[in-house]
Amino acid sequence: MKNIAMKLMFDGSRYHGWQVQKSEATVAGTIETALSGLCGHKVKLHGCGRTDAGVHAERYCANFHTSSTIPPERLPLAVNSLLPPDIAAQSAVYAPEGFDAILSCEKKEYTYRILNSRIRDPFLSGRAYLYPLRLDLDAMKRAAAHFVGVRDFAAMRSAGSRTRTTVRTVYSCEVVEAGELVELRVCADGFLYNMARAMAGTLIYVSEGKISPDDIAGLLERGDRRLAGPTAPPGGLYMTRLWYSGAVGELFGT
Repeated sequence: MKNIAMKLMFDGSRYHGWQVQKSEATVAGTIETALSGLCGHKVKLHGCGRTDAGVHAERYCANFHTSSTIPPERLPLAVNSLLPPDIAAQSAVYAPEGFDAILSCEKKEYTYRILNSRIRDPFLSGRAYLYPLRLDLDAMKRAAAHFVGVRDFAAMRSAGSRTRTTVRTVYSCEVVEAGELVELRVCADGFLYNMARAMAGTLIYVSEGKISPDDIAGLLERGDRRLAGPTAPPGGLYMTRLWYSGAVGELFGT
């Protein structure tokens, strides 16, 4: 059996997240059905993260084992012919036997997009959070700096997260403005359940003056989710970058 790593992208608007579910349409379930038909046997995908319902990915990695003789360079076009238009395989490569999309990932980046406008953009509906009040970007940037480093992010996760530790390393946390579109870009070694969306909601609270930028450090130390901002809506969140070593790293430009 060969281990194949695929580079994917998808619009998550129609899907109940990545993970396969019995009665809901999911990204993984849709791709597994297509790959199983293509490879002639049941395929089980291992994804690089469990994105929630409505969350998107500009870059996503998944691996699977197969006995199929279809070479990796031909897989994207072949599987795309069986996939709906909101999911696309970009490229594929043979991966080492021990490669696992989530366990082998060195770090990943999520981007949360906010349309800072009183007028909606139909092309960004479900793809950016429409926020009509003027954002205080300077305050948000000062607050974002406090997320960088080795921190306990218990205050930035939603209930239902099962993990041995809530400590994560955030390598960068930037607030970037491009016209009316404001992006929160967070790179970390891993993310807790709804962590990136909770960070976005907390920075919006900072902009509104409900939390001071300098309060972030203390908020994280207390570990109380109730002290932070709300979990921002899923439609604004994208997985945007992934880091791997070896051939898979080359596939993702890292």
